[in-house]
Amino acid sequence: MESQVRGGTRWKRFAVVMVPSVAAAACVGVGLAQGALAASFSVSGQDFKVTVDHLHGEGFAQYGGIDTGYTSTDGGKKTQHPVAISSFKTAELTKMCQSVKTEIPLIGKTVYLRLDAGPNAQKKVEATNLYIDVAQLDADAEFKNIDIGVAVKDQNKGPAVKEGENVLPGGFAQQAESADLYKVRQTAWATTAGTFKLSGLKMRLGTDPDMECY
Repeated sequence: MESQVRGGTRWKRFAVVMVPSVAAAACVGVGLAQGALAASFSVSGQDFKVTVDHLHGEGFAQYGGIDTGYTSTDGGKKTQHPVAISSFKTAELTKMCQSVKTEIPLIGKTVYLRLDAGPNAQKKVEATNLYIDVAQLDADAEFKNIDIGVAVKDQNKGPAVKEGENVLPGGFAQQAESADLYKVRQTAWATTAGTFKLSGLKMRLGTDPDMECY
């Protein structure tokens, strides 16, 4: 099958349920803030924003699921959120930005954590075995050898479905040999990864709302 390309408004509508996510990059900043960054890591329970100039991924799969977590409008209560669970065997990201907004009621302030990495083609962010729970995504993209409507249990191009993952029963999946995404803006809920290499890493904390990636 030839590579398929979509752009503009039609692609952006399709991207919310179809495009593989870059949120794996986003979770790293949270891990750093918690002192938990390692070769393998997992972050969940709070939504976060990500932008990336270019993502190239090999071995992609995506299927529906449910996450439970907090947002600034939840009033401190956990709620369930439908997500598109995306996975890559490997991924390279250029000019990645991740930001997390956290309310601190005890001091009456909002704190922003921002992480930047992979500043150019010579210093990319690299990851393996990514699982990303996506709430919203806008991008321009190209897929190679894409299959749509595959049963979740039958997908074989991306990593296998993780044991215990909250996959929608009876759902269908999409998969592709590779994907290239450009000008990505994304909100995600959770990410796990096997390995993560951050070249040119910069991280900062502050109270300025302009610290958010978008």
